[in-house]
Amino acid sequence: MKKVLLFTALAAALTAGLAQAGEKLVVAATPIPHAEILELIKPTLAKEGVDLEIKVFTDYVQPNVQVDQKRLDANYFQTLPYLKSFNEGKGTNLVTVIGVHVEPFGGYSKKVKTLAELKDGATIAIPNEGSNSGRALILLQKAGLIELKDPKNALATPKDIAKNPHNFKFKELESAMLPRVLDQVDLDMINTNYALEAGLNPAKDALVIEGADSPYVNFLVARPDNKDSDAIQKLAKALTSPEVKAFIAKKYNGAVLPAF
Repeated sequence: MKKVLLFTALAAALTAGLAQAGEKLVVAATPIPHAEILELIKPTLAKEGVDLEIKVFTDYVQPNVQVDQKRLDANYFQTLPYLKSFNEGKGTNLVTVIGVHVEPFGGYSKKVKTLAELKDGATIAIPNEGSNSGRALILLQKAGLIELKDPKNALATPKDIAKNPHNFKFKELESAMLPRVLDQVDLDMINTNYALEAGLNPAKDALVIEGADSPYVNFLVARPDNKDSDAIQKLAKALTSPEVKAFIAKKYNGAVLPAF
């Protein structure tokens, strides 16, 4: 009887230890706001048996590559148009799990205070990734600066500009590089996560910015083989909790908007 009780106690202790250790979940994210939001929900996930490890990246390529290669479980940094473009270009099959927030894309300048002050021949820096390039150009069209052949082309590049009445010159750079050239160009079209990292306040500093109706939601992304796993679903639920919504509203003051 004593042996049975001892075995039962050991088994219970082992089970408790495993529950405390939790299931490991390694997720890639860019620093702001993605990694900050993930840090917020780590304690919540730990209580639910999920040990969340956050891998911070400053580029948009490796987080997808490493999830596809199963070196990471998921990532949280990208919009659906970017994901579709990446899958098509790289032959991957990553999938969205849930939409979390919107980062209104904006244009910034240290040389002019309004778009009307842009001179003919001014240089505008835009992202060189297909979907982000298109996003910047669509915003410039909505501002009346250019006209695209297809106003809804999410993958537009400068080659798709139909009318450029002010002969603007376009400097195409990787998204992460854009804040570094703010002093060198007349208008700089920067993703909000990089704008925040550079100390810019999109709600105050942007000369042109997307509205709250932006279709560019940032998604939690995984693979077909793990998107429905218990750990991933717990992460998705935590990312769209009232706690996260309140945190986004207080922390980012309109620069980041919840999409749920």
